[in-house]
Amino acid sequence: MGSSAEYVFVGCYTGEKGGEGDGITLLRRDPATGELTRLGLAARTPSPSFLAQHPTLPVLYAVNELDDGTVTAFAVAPDCSLIPLATQPTGGSDPCHLAVTGDGRHLVVANYGSGAVTVFPLDADGVPGARTDLLTLTGSGPDAERQSGPHAHQVLPDPNGADVLISDLGSDRVWRSRLDPVSGRLGPAEPAVEAKPGTGPRHLVRSGDGALILAGELAANLSWYRPAGGPRLEPYGDVPATTLPGPAHPSEVAIGRDGRFVYVANRGPDTVSAFSWDGKSAILIAEVPTGGVWPRHMTLIGDHLYVANQQSHNVTVFRIDPDTGIPVSQGEPTGEPSPTCLLRWSPSMIRP
Repeated sequence: MGSSAEYVFVGCYTGEKGGEGDGITLLRRDPATGELTRLGLAARTPSPSFLAQHPTLPVLYAVNELDDGTVTAFAVAPDCSLIPLATQPTGGSDPCHLAVTGDGRHLVVANYGSGAVTVFPLDADGVPGARTDLLTLTGSGPDAERQSGPHAHQVLPDPNGADVLISDLGSDRVWRSRLDPVSGRLGPAEPAVEAKPGTGPRHLVRSGDGALILAGELAANLSWYRPAGGPRLEPYGDVPATTLPGPAHPSEVAIGRDGRFVYVANRGPDTVSAFSWDGKSAILIAEVPTGGVWPRHMTLIGDHLYVANQQSHNVTVFRIDPDTGIPVSQGEPTGEPSPTCLLRWSPSMIRP
């Protein structure tokens, strides 16, 4: 495998959740052109709807988004084949997101259905042991169908500390909890962000200057918050995620390498909205069709944006103009059954 080789693992929904996928698949990426080549199935596992990697070890983690949720860990071989290491129950339902803490010692999982966060200890090889905590959130929102109770949608550990942020679609909050690195237990969940009622916090991203940028799945908006001296982040602004009519459900939010542009994927209108970002305001500069249906996830790699279109069963490629920040469609879509997550994998990213 050449030093310039890059790969993208793809998570999906399998038959257990009404999807057409079989497990985690592998694409090869050409760093020069951005082109993707499908290499096939890397591991058969049920509904691996979100993927994450260990910060220093060649280990990949997948949620298994099932009624009785599990997570599965895989060792990633030099040829990017996947070797199962362990599967552990989360104690919750429909786990939809997971992340490894900055010190590499714990795996944190958001269980959407049960509104709870699970913690697993990781051994020296990155293998998860039996869970050390299950923190159940509380609260509800004005949308009777979607917000009758808590729905943890993302976990975002502080890369340099013990704080874990948890976006909760059900309560319109982003919670903050502190993870004890010794016991592997989470402290009480305190509100870090109280979004407008009916926002439906889904995914969030930190900007380089400390703002928290949030995609609201139910309000179809982009909002941002900043520290203001107290324990909570204060609202700073919000804009519609799309300009098109009809229902819209933003899924993923991403920020460009230089921090000047923010991108939101919009299910419903099936677009990506590009915003200029100066740390204070987000201004829409373009809204482009994704070339597929129901953009569930997207990721920025180099000068390219990759979009997983769940219902049209494809992954589309855009080149990001480095000056304007506008995504331009490139090449033909790559067929991929029920894709839900894209994870860049570059062997050179893993420290020996």
